[in-house]
Amino acid sequence: MIELRSDTFTLPTAAMRHAMVEAVVGDACYGEDPTVRELEETAAERVGKQAACLMPSGTMGNLAAVLAHVPRGSKVIAGAESDIYLYEAGGVSMCGGALLAPVPHLPDGRFVPDALAAEFPGDPDDPQFALPALLCVENTQNRCGGVALPLDYLREVRAFAAARGVGVHLDGARLFNAEVASGVPAADIAATADSVQFCLSKGLSAPIGSMVAGSAEFVTRVRRVRKLLGGTMRQAGVVAAAGLIALREMTGRLAEDHANARRLAEHLADIDGVDIDPGSVGTNIVLFRVLDERLTAAEFVAAAGRAGVALTEFGHGRIRAVTHRGVIAADIDRAADVLATVLALPRGGETGHEDPRPVRGGGQQ
Repeated sequence: MIELRSDTFTLPTAAMRHAMVEAVVGDACYGEDPTVRELEETAAERVGKQAACLMPSGTMGNLAAVLAHVPRGSKVIAGAESDIYLYEAGGVSMCGGALLAPVPHLPDGRFVPDALAAEFPGDPDDPQFALPALLCVENTQNRCGGVALPLDYLREVRAFAAARGVGVHLDGARLFNAEVASGVPAADIAATADSVQFCLSKGLSAPIGSMVAGSAEFVTRVRRVRKLLGGTMRQAGVVAAAGLIALREMTGRLAEDHANARRLAEHLADIDGVDIDPGSVGTNIVLFRVLDERLTAAEFVAAAGRAGVALTEFGHGRIRAVTHRGVIAADIDRAADVLATVLALPRGGETGHEDPRPVRGGGQQ
């Protein structure tokens, strides 16, 4: 199976596995795990923040960050295509008692300007309205094709929020993909937000873990929320050891994933019945449509899975493929051949390369 559903399917490197076995550990709940402390200090320095906190997942990281920012009954503004709004189980509303307000995106990942401004009431003293308290930005923007938002735009959003007295949280699950694609250091990107969450367990290949970073005072609040959510771990150095390697050794190689994504997009553009703009692919996410009216997106994904290429549906009639360390250039070429064959088959036909594993959902992050 050529696994293109997500970069969450990356496996830890041999160096990570060794480091996890040899990790010096302590009780992280008491702040006494030296490897966790080293990871948190390294992460904070890497993104230019005062402090950082290890989280079991990006979903919990975003949730803890938002809850640490906003009071109950306030409004949290997020993109209508963002992971926080679509893929994190409504945790902001369920656990934080905050209104999650979705704002539409332009195709390039930016917010629709007038729609963003419309979320701020003309009279903030009018008790009918939930008052905005936080603006959440996603970079790279997953459902807009993994685009890396320009630094100037991120600064504009920060200035827009500051002028209205609200904070900014950056969901940087793939922050280092943005760094590599844009050539802008992660710390400069993170400087456009009060807090940032980024994953160690996607393209960086650690088996588990995400980081939340911000001011020292903010991270203290995050730790309290993490405890409330059940995310405080004990001898977490075995996790942190892999995270240190992820940060120190794995960010630069993301350029290889980006090159493979462009390679796949160029192959797909040569296949009759596929709608894709290779020029829109800037990181490791490829979105495309199948134009054959005899096949729905779900049917195409299922047929591709039976033929040995795992993809996901991605809404709006789109299909997503994500490149990562577990996929090399030769896999990309073979995947393109398989997908061309699937489209060329009479409906109901098979390629003869079936894989017994079902292709399921399980989140689109």
